[in-house]
Amino acid sequence: MINIENGDPIVLTKALISCRSVTPQNDGAIEQLSHWLKEMGFKCDILNFKEEGTDDVLNLWARIGNDEGPALCFAGHTDVVPEGDKTSWSTDPFAANEIDGKIIGRGATDMKGAIASFVSATKKFLDERKNFAGSISFIITGDEEGIAINGTKKLLNWMDENSISFDDCIVGEPTNPKRLGEMIKIGRRGSVNGILTVDGQQGHVAYPHLAKNPIPILLNILNNLTSDQLDQGNEHFQPSNLEITSVDVGNKATNVIPQSASAKFNIRYNDNFNSETIEDEINRRLENFKNNFSLKLEHSGDSFLTKPGKLVSDLSEIIFNKTGINPDLSTSGGTSDARFIKNYGNVVEFGLISETMHQIDESVAVKDINDLSEIYYEVLTKYF
Repeated sequence: MINIENGDPIVLTKALISCRSVTPQNDGAIEQLSHWLKEMGFKCDILNFKEEGTDDVLNLWARIGNDEGPALCFAGHTDVVPEGDKTSWSTDPFAANEIDGKIIGRGATDMKGAIASFVSATKKFLDERKNFAGSISFIITGDEEGIAINGTKKLLNWMDENSISFDDCIVGEPTNPKRLGEMIKIGRRGSVNGILTVDGQQGHVAYPHLAKNPIPILLNILNNLTSDQLDQGNEHFQPSNLEITSVDVGNKATNVIPQSASAKFNIRYNDNFNSETIEDEINRRLENFKNNFSLKLEHSGDSFLTKPGKLVSDLSEIIFNKTGINPDLSTSGGTSDARFIKNYGNVVEFGLISETMHQIDESVAVKDINDLSEIYYEVLTKYF
């Protein structure tokens, strides 16, 4: 375990990458981060959340400051996706080697580099301002890349039970497609997965009158489900989208009418819907097929939007001053832990470049880490 010393974000990034924290493993990442923050004067709580049938997950809540001013929180995750074929990497994915101005390693961009940048920025801020009105906090989970049961959601519930709150939050997800400064995420689409199942009656294909083929029924249902666009989108969101992701009968024979047929679909919906109204819309489209199918829906988060205000405008101005880029205010992409955080305060996402995340030879430019740390530092300075 290394000490915080001068808070160099490059050193901190490499130290975090060297922890092989593939979900739900931790390998010392949470403890290392807690060690740095304690050195800086933070009060830290390492929280182990568990649930039957799932892996235990370590999480971190850390806070410094007082209740006399605004409360800014930084949120992120130390867990990473598996490295895949290790032999395909140009270097050990957990050695954090620096080659040609880039640090190569799993989690470099998603999102250990951003965590290190915020820690570095916070140290610089605290070194200059021992006393400030307000508080700085960290919400860090080891369960973002996994099933997200024992992570941020439970940490937020724990905070609620202990009357802990914040006003604004920055999630350090890699939001920029190609260049640092291109994009701030001010919202996310909601997501719901569905499984449609139609039961028929198995039989010989030569005697269809003695069977009931579920496949044509399922195809008619899917046609009704997808025939009309869900909406046209709005100022901040693209149109809601329904995609069929699988159709299956599990039939290996060519002369048998199958017993059942099923289909899976996913809807990414904008803030024209919520979890209740999107279910209403699905059921409305299927009402002519009652008693012909079963439907199972699983929600992974509602859509949300942080309406542009001081947090967004200040961050945009700071990014422009540092990079010369006016960032897009976007709601694109998949889900993140911001879907839980938005219920507790204003939340935006801004981090590194997403181009290599989850890929072989995931990497981050040294310059981008340094620049991101300076942007976060300016945010802290302006915020307080």
